Amino acid sequence: MASSRKLNVLMVGSGEYVTGYTVAGGSKSDKKIGVVGLTLFDLRRLGKVDKLSMVGVNGKRFPEIRQHLSDKIKDVYKDMDISFTSYPDDKSADPEAYKTAIDALSPGDAVIIFTPDSTHYPIAAYALNKKLHVQVTKPATQKLEHHQHLIELAEANGVVCTVEHHKRFDPAYADAKGKAKLLGDFNFFSSWMSQPKTQLETFRAWAGKDSDISYYLNSHHIDIHSWIMGDKGYPVKVTASASAGIATSDPINCVPQTEDTITLLVDWVLAGKESTHKGTAVYTASWTAPTTQGIHSGQHFHYMGSKGDIAIDQAHRGYDYTIDGEGRSFVNPFYMKYTPSDSGHFDGQHGYGYISIAKFVDWALAVNSGEVESPAVFDKQDLPTIRNTVLTTAILEAGRISLDEKRSVGIERTAEGKWKLV
Repeated sequence: MASSRKLNVLMVGSGEYVTGYTVAGGSKSDKKIGVVGLTLFDLRRLGKVDKLSMVGVNGKRFPEIRQHLSDKIKDVYKDMDISFTSYPDDKSADPEAYKTAIDALSPGDAVIIFTPDSTHYPIAAYALNKKLHVQVTKPATQKLEHHQHLIELAEANGVVCTVEHHKRFDPAYADAKGKAKLLGDFNFFSSWMSQPKTQLETFRAWAGKDSDISYYLNSHHIDIHSWIMGDKGYPVKVTASASAGIATSDPINCVPQTEDTITLLVDWVLAGKESTHKGTAVYTASWTAPTTQGIHSGQHFHYMGSKGDIAIDQAHRGYDYTIDGEGRSFVNPFYMKYTPSDSGHFDGQHGYGYISIAKFVDWALAVNSGEVESPAVFDKQDLPTIRNTVLTTAILEAGRISLDEKRSVGIERTAEGKWKLV
């Protein structure tokens, strides 16, 4: 059985968000040294995490990954142990290696999943059935039925299962959620999230094949909007539209079905006022944005209620940075702070990218120690648990169906309390 004082964690996935390393080498994005691995190495330094392991598909990449982590983390931050057990071995490739890695854990240990969208469900289900705490990156799953099955598995096995919706821990977004309560009935929401077309060099292996830009980026603001709404309303219809032609052309050359930009038009109704009060949401995501905007991710939203509105631009925080030969960059240190402290240690514990993972570790430890009676406690605290994020998956899958079948898709709640698409 896992220790109640420190958590053993398996990282499933070895790419950009975990290590800062991609198939093309070191990442050129704002995650040059990753988020997940760095956070867990620091949590081990702080005494919350014990043994770490990492699993990918191609074990032959691990020597390069270890060198990258040594150069970018061990040699930069004081007292940082970057050791981990890797699967498969350095001479093998195995798409099923996650099972071997998970089998090496004990009940009460934890798994953090950052892999292509289509793999989230089988990996998470395998881990939950082993009584392991699970955090999965967004989108939790691509299908509503799979998301609802993970809810059942987490409950049956008495473990924590959360979705890594880190924007909930951005202080501006969290404050906006609180202020939205003062704005009366919901009326309108719009969001934009983009990444530069160069990011498709990293995503070419799965873009348009296993997932789309709506699953990848719209998932952020759909969750924020659903979080703001809480039990005050719910979506009832989704109509999707997409542009195409950039991702499939030179020099990117993704598969022919790859969309550039996807917009979801979603009808919401207010709980208890379904016949009289309706709201509209427009969520747009693109991975073909310009490459010289000074930002990696364009991201903003506008929320309007019957008594006022809120607008947040997460990409421009009033902080810009210019260096010869690179031009001007707009910096968001609220996400991850990579510059060391005066003592030479990692100093990014207050970034919402870090907090999202650290909170999951805290919740798993609280369950292991008996500090909380049941993981269901976190559902009631409005946290990004697998149960509290189900409507995000419902909207995303409805959008995919709408594009594929060229129709609007309805969302309904069954007599048993589950959600279904019609």
